[in-house]
Amino acid sequence: MTDKKQLRIALAGISHETNTYCQGQTPKADFYTLRGAKMLASAGQESDVGGAVDACVSQGFEPVPVLFASTQPSGTIAREAYEEFKEEILTGLTAAAPLDGCVLLLHGAGVVDGIEDLEGDLAQAVREVLGDIPITATFDLHGNATQFMADQLNGIFVCRQYPHIDLHLRAADAVAAILDMLERGVNATCHLLSLPILLPTTTTFEGVGEATLADLLDLQARTPCVDLSWFHGFPYTDVAHVGSSVVATCYPEQLEQAQVAIASFAQQLWDGREQFRARSLDAQQALAEAQQCDSFPVVIHETSDNCGGGSPGDGTHLLRAMLDAGLGNEACFAFLVDAETATQAHKAGVGSSIAIRLGGKTDQLHGEPVETTAYVKALHDGRLIMQHMFRGAPINIGPMARLVIDDMDVVVSSRRSQTFDREPFLAVGIDVHRYKYVTLKSSNHFRAGFQHLASQIVTADTPGLTTHQIEIFPRQKTKRRLWPIDSQASYP
Repeated sequence: MTDKKQLRIALAGISHETNTYCQGQTPKADFYTLRGAKMLASAGQESDVGGAVDACVSQGFEPVPVLFASTQPSGTIAREAYEEFKEEILTGLTAAAPLDGCVLLLHGAGVVDGIEDLEGDLAQAVREVLGDIPITATFDLHGNATQFMADQLNGIFVCRQYPHIDLHLRAADAVAAILDMLERGVNATCHLLSLPILLPTTTTFEGVGEATLADLLDLQARTPCVDLSWFHGFPYTDVAHVGSSVVATCYPEQLEQAQVAIASFAQQLWDGREQFRARSLDAQQALAEAQQCDSFPVVIHETSDNCGGGSPGDGTHLLRAMLDAGLGNEACFAFLVDAETATQAHKAGVGSSIAIRLGGKTDQLHGEPVETTAYVKALHDGRLIMQHMFRGAPINIGPMARLVIDDMDVVVSSRRSQTFDREPFLAVGIDVHRYKYVTLKSSNHFRAGFQHLASQIVTADTPGLTTHQIEIFPRQKTKRRLWPIDSQASYP
């Protein structure tokens, strides 16, 4: 029996969802970093870092924090930024020796200038430093995975849920797998099947996403293996390996049955691909559908301007349609990202009326600024504690302002983020239960905090970098025919 009290497990990672269609590159300065005590202080938070720390402590391991670097989804990572983070991780792992295992906290859709597979490159470098000890990794389900990456790892644990309410649980699975390998005296291996499918952002809280996840979990329960995982993929990235994939983590004696299982699930995904097609309503159509509801509140989410996929969050298409529709005090919107307008409101103060050019400052795709007069109703510093997804983790969306425009409450933030829960509304005194129409920018993470209170959820797919209309994005890096943009796509 392994003496768990002697086990030292390193924790490290670079996590970034790279939208290669974003303007410019993502520099080092855009990342937030956790090192040493700050990583350990994530204990109790429902995040990948927090879950890994908690699992180590509960198992009696010593968590050895190295570096965790992450930022909002954005453009291709600057090469210098990646190389500096990578070198810090490798140096930290070397200095921390001896180690019994390592958990890498990754995303799966990281792209660096000159490196299409961040996760594969980093995992290979970590393997070269650590040798044959067990190395497992956690991932966001929106990863574009490769077998090269899988070959470097002894365990791949992809979050199951979208919204990602289980990142901490999957981190615990990654830690537990290391103990199991050490006790068995043999390392598991990872085997991946890639499909030529570009899935739209599909929640697992309902519909085909929920049903497909249930099938995967049932399959895993019937398959001798460590884990079966499903990468939905991230379609807003132009790389050779873009697409969905299924991966099995298993021991040598489990390999044959695990391969049969992932082949079966991959075929199921392909055969049922038409069920994943998303409806695409423009702003006016979404509002019309919302106004047909007879119970409230109705949540309208602008999926196409989701900062969580790389968009700027300052799109004005839906806001303009709401103002044109004269929804007035029946509606609230939280939030648009516009640091200039938020600063203007803070300088003017509560009770002031200001002339603004709201949103539309990033590019023409997301709409023109709304030029109007707004009343400053409330202000906030934007420092919040998340209450549903990433429960307990801090988030800072910068100085916020609650503006009243044509009797409608519109919240403005200074830093890019999607709306995860009600906290941005509550921070400026908005009780969403008092409105007919609650509007926000997010693809699906908002469901963790809003699905239980919404009478209906309506998706607005306006022009934006995270639109469901993925056929508008050029594909230069992949030679595969991809569904749904190519009718000739085939599998296997």
